[in-house]
Amino acid sequence: MAINQNHTTEELNAIKCAIVEKAVSSERAAFLKQLLEFNGYSVEIAATPPPKALPVKPLAEGEVAPPPPPPPPVTFTVGVTDLAFNSINAIFSRLLHTENGHVVTQAYWYQKETVSHDEIPYYESKARL
Repeated sequence: MAINQNHTTEELNAIKCAIVEKAVSSERAAFLKQLLEFNGYSVEIAATPPPKALPVKPLAEGEVAPPPPPPPPVTFTVGVTDLAFNSINAIFSRLLHTENGHVVTQAYWYQKETVSHDEIPYYESKARL
């Protein structure tokens, strides 16, 4: 059971994991996997299950059926096997590092910046989250 909504656990690929992010694109999942594996975490990625379909109402006589909804986008859930991991704590405790030696900032984590500017405090950053 989660301590709060920011510290959830789930089984991904039959392995109990702390959830990093849900419903992310394949590009975002690849970015997180590379960053977290560089920092020594074992990462699991699983496809997010599609949303449940709503029941279909029977059509009245002479009524035209609406077009089917577009298929939902393919998204992924990213988790790490360290059940104590919390991304917010890791970012603001300055525990994660980039491959070029900088500390991961909030703007870098959310991919608002391509280079982590760890010398600038997050409250002075120009990158709006």
